[in-house]
Amino acid sequence: MSDILLPEDIADEASSDPRGNAAFIEKHAGPGRIGLCGGRDFINKLIRKAQSPLTVDGHRSLWSHAFLFSERRIDGHWWVIESDLDMRYKQIRLGVQENRVERYYDAQAFPNIAILDFGLNDEQLRKIQIAGLDLLSGLYSYSISELVGTLMAMHSRRLRKRSNLLAKEGALYCSALVQHCYAAGGIEFLPGVPGKNIAPHDIDESPLPHSTHRIIRDLGVSTVRELGHRSLQWIDSALD
Repeated sequence: MSDILLPEDIADEASSDPRGNAAFIEKHAGPGRIGLCGGRDFINKLIRKAQSPLTVDGHRSLWSHAFLFSERRIDGHWWVIESDLDMRYKQIRLGVQENRVERYYDAQAFPNIAILDFGLNDEQLRKIQIAGLDLLSGLYSYSISELVGTLMAMHSRRLRKRSNLLAKEGALYCSALVQHCYAAGGIEFLPGVPGKNIAPHDIDESPLPHSTHRIIRDLGVSTVRELGHRSLQWIDSALD
């Protein structure tokens, strides 16, 4: 099941918009569910573009980051477990961390947002949450080298099915963290593809039964390609 809101369906406003990121997350969040987002800054766009070999049309992916919903705490906020490069503050954090999900409320910074529900049973949920907490306590780092290894493997079916060529102990990038935790619950998003070769786009495209709720404001078509497409349409109409 997929519930999608496209640019023409929504107003790209602040979180007070009933169809904005905050209201959307509050409606669909749940323990053990997976969050995906697609950002607009340079690094996020670069990650989205790098996943173009995985998309059907060759455009950049909708997604640049994946995270795992933990629980709603006593402070009333949903908290997520993620592996990230957090450079927004004076203290730089690199690796597995726990944050309030409100960091993804900003629709300008994160125009695309999705929540995936794989229908976990109680035992799967328990194992997945424990795996996430184990990574937190183990202070796993964010692995840029593993991310590069994953990007390399996207261009080769053979490499995709092999262990990440640049894998490191004690390190995980975002979607590899989500796959690591879900593997503890017996779930592999793409059977035959190792966890450290899993990209955010792979999680969204998993053939396993799941429901998806998403808001899409940025379809991922580059400005250059969009202009080229419009030019071809203009030429075709002129010739006709």
